[in-house]
Amino acid sequence: MRSIFLALIATFIFLGTTQTVFAGAGGGKPPKYFVDESKLPFDALPGATAYWGVHTRAGYRIEVPDEWNGKLVMWAHGFRGAGLELTVDDHPLRPLLIAMGYAWAASSYNRNDYDITSGVQTTHALVGLFSDMVGEPELVYMTGASMGGHITAVSIEQYGNTYDAAMPICGVLGDYALFDYFLDFNVAAQQIGVGASQYPVDTVPYLFGTVPAIKTNLEAFPGGWPVFLNADGADLKALTALRSGGFRPNFEEAWFFWNTFPNFASGPGNFLFDLAIGDGTLPRSPGVGVDNVDTVYQFDADPGLSAAELALNENVVRVAMDPQGRHPNGLAQVPVISGDIDVPVLTLHNLGDLFVPVNNEVEYQARVAAHGKSDLLVQRAIRGVNHCDFTPEELSTAFIELMLWREFGIKPGGDDFSDPASVADPSFGCAYTDGDHLFGTLCP
Repeated sequence: MRSIFLALIATFIFLGTTQTVFAGAGGGKPPKYFVDESKLPFDALPGATAYWGVHTRAGYRIEVPDEWNGKLVMWAHGFRGAGLELTVDDHPLRPLLIAMGYAWAASSYNRNDYDITSGVQTTHALVGLFSDMVGEPELVYMTGASMGGHITAVSIEQYGNTYDAAMPICGVLGDYALFDYFLDFNVAAQQIGVGASQYPVDTVPYLFGTVPAIKTNLEAFPGGWPVFLNADGADLKALTALRSGGFRPNFEEAWFFWNTFPNFASGPGNFLFDLAIGDGTLPRSPGVGVDNVDTVYQFDADPGLSAAELALNENVVRVAMDPQGRHPNGLAQVPVISGDIDVPVLTLHNLGDLFVPVNNEVEYQARVAAHGKSDLLVQRAIRGVNHCDFTPEELSTAFIELMLWREFGIKPGGDDFSDPASVADPSFGCAYTDGDHLFGTLCP
């Protein structure tokens, strides 16, 4: 997944966010990252004090209310690209936190790229600095978005004695399952659309030869892609729904949006195809990290395979991860999330996000359940097709209810990602959607 991830930055300008995209492995000397300290100062909100500086080669911001309640909320930002400048985000709930008496802190991390370890370690180090500068907090909440959601999930497993609750939103909670999904869409699209598949692909012939042929062969009539599809096109669409988290409300709009509007690299609507560019390696990680050797591709929820499904599974190219391509333990460059949690976790995810789709929520709940910790996880589906598209009301409500859970034992409600029938219900995602969202399916 190498060079494509630099191009994806342009997509997030279009989407109105700079949360998470992924960049590739680089060789040679380590990048010389830097913090422009002139950009760190910020004005504190009324009734609060602002702190900023550099710690462990990472920039930071801290804000503490005058009537501090002794509790701290950490924020992990999303992907910054592969540039050299390290920058800090304010917490998106900053006004609410200060009003409620909570301090917050955020790190730039000391490396860019899809570097989870840097985010985990520098954020943890910032908790220690906060303790030295302000005072040891009674409770620490870990929060983050997109790549920052991955950082959040890893942080509470690696530093269980530091964090007391967590709120990863639109998070890469399935770690390598996300990259496998990128692979799945593209090899299946090739096999169904042109009768052959390969990986890696040759960038220019793929994007400007194979992809147009796929669309032509899968549309019901010229210009019909992605709305008017023939039977093969409908099969690819169904496969994408299943591989991205299951049949669910808002997928129709998601399929249309992600195959029509995002414009970068090879043109509008090629988002999912552009994810194929690269060789399957991840930054500073040895070997190929993607894998579909044991993946069973299907077009419906029936576990039995039709003739068309059998043909696809027999003929699609299989890609095996290298032995060192994934790291099951510890703080590797792209750490695996075990799901062995010991603190309350509340997540949010847009049903129509096809960049970091809800298969991350499905995968995460399965891992948590495998450790017998389901009572510590609450997940919420939010309608809308964008990535990390949450209203202030949705975010505020989620944090307040996480706080009530951790501090007063009042467990909040959530959605059931463990049951495909529940996910497919027409009302799924209605309970906690609060406000308007781009192409959000209206609730029945």
